Amino acid sequence: MPTKKPNVAKKALEVVFKDASTAYGLKEFAHVELDQVLYIIEKDRGSFFVKDYLSDSFKVLYNGENKKGKPEEVIRQLWLYKLHKEYGYPKDRLATEKSIHFGREIHKKSADVVVYKVDKVTPYIIVEIKSPTEKKGIEQLKSYLNAEGAEIGVWTNGVNHVILYRHYPKEFNDTLPDLPKANQTIDDLLEAKKTYHDHTDPKTDLKNVVQNMEELVLANAGVDVFTEVFKLVYAKLYDEIEAKTLRLDNEVFFRKYRDPSKTYSVINELFHHAIQKWPGTFYDHDNINLSPEHLSIVVGELERTRLFGSDLSIVDEAFEYLIPEVAKGKKGQYFTPRHVIAMAVKMLNPKRDEYVIDPAAGSGGFLISAMYWVRDQHLNKSDEAMREYAKEYVWGIDFAEEISKVSRAMMLIAGDGRSHLFKLNSLDPREWKGEDPKLLDARSKLQTHLLDLGNSQDNEENRKIFHYLNFDVLLTNPPFAGEIKDSGLLRQYNFGKKKGKIVNNVERHVLFIERTLDMLKPGGRMAIVLPQGVLNNTNMEYVREYLFDKARILAVIGLHGNTFKPHTGTKTSVLFLQKWGGSAGEPQEDYPIFMAVSKKAGKDNSGDYVYKKDENGNVVHDIRGRKVLDHDLDDIANRFVRFAEEQSLILNS
Repeated sequence: MPTKKPNVAKKALEVVFKDASTAYGLKEFAHVELDQVLYIIEKDRGSFFVKDYLSDSFKVLYNGENKKGKPEEVIRQLWLYKLHKEYGYPKDRLATEKSIHFGREIHKKSADVVVYKVDKVTPYIIVEIKSPTEKKGIEQLKSYLNAEGAEIGVWTNGVNHVILYRHYPKEFNDTLPDLPKANQTIDDLLEAKKTYHDHTDPKTDLKNVVQNMEELVLANAGVDVFTEVFKLVYAKLYDEIEAKTLRLDNEVFFRKYRDPSKTYSVINELFHHAIQKWPGTFYDHDNINLSPEHLSIVVGELERTRLFGSDLSIVDEAFEYLIPEVAKGKKGQYFTPRHVIAMAVKMLNPKRDEYVIDPAAGSGGFLISAMYWVRDQHLNKSDEAMREYAKEYVWGIDFAEEISKVSRAMMLIAGDGRSHLFKLNSLDPREWKGEDPKLLDARSKLQTHLLDLGNSQDNEENRKIFHYLNFDVLLTNPPFAGEIKDSGLLRQYNFGKKKGKIVNNVERHVLFIERTLDMLKPGGRMAIVLPQGVLNNTNMEYVREYLFDKARILAVIGLHGNTFKPHTGTKTSVLFLQKWGGSAGEPQEDYPIFMAVSKKAGKDNSGDYVYKKDENGNVVHDIRGRKVLDHDLDDIANRFVRFAEEQSLILNS
């Protein structure tokens, strides 16, 4: 006789999804107690069945004999519950496994869920259900909508969904931000006022949203996808901040309207307000280049997300996906994983009165992590104090146009829009000259961080070439790829000359080692990600000798080979230095160095993230509900902190 035991639902979901985190991470139903909604029973040989929400009959979830599960059936039952309880559609307007008619023929495939109009005959909404690992099927859903004459389609895998709107009797050409409830029309839905708190989940998978946008329209819209998405991000950030802080009713205007031309007008105006509020990223005359029809589709996808205050690793992943190949892999530039950044920041422990810089800022990951560290460790966890700190003490430089835009946006999302972030070539201050307002602004601000060299002649020369700066903390992951062959640039560096003559070429990251040390004041400390070859290849001995001469080696952390996958399998290390002088004292020849090798990368061989599991095999979540990566860099950082205390290292300048 079948039985329903207290833990049978949890057990069944673990088996069906093969990973309890997948079942309990179904974002569409994060607000639902799954074991309260799903009535699951277990039979002999470990087979599980779920009671159908409409018919009360039992359907197979997992066949114990052939070890096959049906995660789609779980998601279907949850959607039936959602359509009935949350959207108000009566059960007699819902159906499952509805055969699809293509003309006079009945297609072998069937719609997973159908919602009928009030007449209970005409299909109104078709729901296409996939397993959580599936990411395709939108085109199939479009064909179902056209074949059945349904106006609305939902593609869902339980984690994310896309809502399509077919302008009957035209073919599909639009999306909706949500489904209309049973007592709403589509027009009601589109004209309803929305607030900052509606459809703005800060944990939304933004990368998935962007991929949906590409599949729906962007890939064939004839525009630069990165640039257009970035414009929308800027416009949405402005709208969210205004709605949250200045509008009494918290109304948001970044949303899809019934008339595509109105959607374009409103969103483009928000974009121009954003340009005025945060100048320096776009030009005043820039406009959104998507057509009103294409923009309506994109906005329908993006309006459900929340950017301001989001989990930055989620936003970071989306931006990394968007950065064109020319701006990352081909130049050896990869966004540094957040757990590597967290380790470096903890080990250097920036203080509330220390100036921090990243001369290859990328998405701003090191800078943002430093902001949060100072907030939590030295500013009583005050967001307002953090913003004031960032306004003065956080600085970043990056040469790539796209990536410098990313860093600005990330800082805005983190809550600070006024940090010192400049599009400059860190290696070549010759390019900092010129009358462009952006260059003038960068020079005037960076001149406040020139190192005092002790005499007026040297200081005057330094004001021209920006060779020596006086930052307290430097964190960076410079690009590895490429050789510098410009003799004018090589002349500026010790590594660019050999026995008084200019060498033919020097690897880019080698010049970054010298440049970053010159950006620090005496006693200043830094963390830099480097190829392991710099630290162990025989032909790199001259670099190691230079390092010993200029700085104290605090630590060398060898990163796991999977750390930067899937982008690259290059073996890397993080080198921690403290420049001689100041609190570091005079150069020493013999002192202990902390060394460690990471054995857990937090990623598998394919570059997918790996999460910690408890004794029952369930993925562990932190206090904010985020999955905890399975890596050992936190432990390494803690061990270094104890080492520094034991050695009485003075890690401030």
